[in-house]
Amino acid sequence: MSDTLTKAHIVDAVAEANGYTRKKSIEIVETLLELIKQSLESGDDVMISGFGRLCVKEKAKRRGRNPATGKDLIIVPRKVVTFKWSGKLKEKLNTKPIKKAKKRHDKSIKI
Repeated sequence: MSDTLTKAHIVDAVAEANGYTRKKSIEIVETLLELIKQSLESGDDVMISGFGRLCVKEKAKRRGRNPATGKDLIIVPRKVVTFKWSGKLKEKLNTKPIKKAKKRHDKSIKI
């Protein structure tokens, strides 16, 4: 499998895991994605237990700058989707504890 999970990969995995035809798997995946889109469009959060939560957030209008020209501009208000992962997913992704670097408090100079 490549580094990116695509809709086609999901369809194939659903078909293989459940013994469904490819056509039936496409219907299932499309239905699921459509339910998620409809919920987000209506402003509802989507919470998938053991995975995470998709939330719609309102971004206010703000000043910005065009990086190509350097001109100031106003960025219009808009909605964005954010993702907050569940504790279970966080655990799975971070199975090895990260060791913190030891702070050196020794300021003496050795000659």
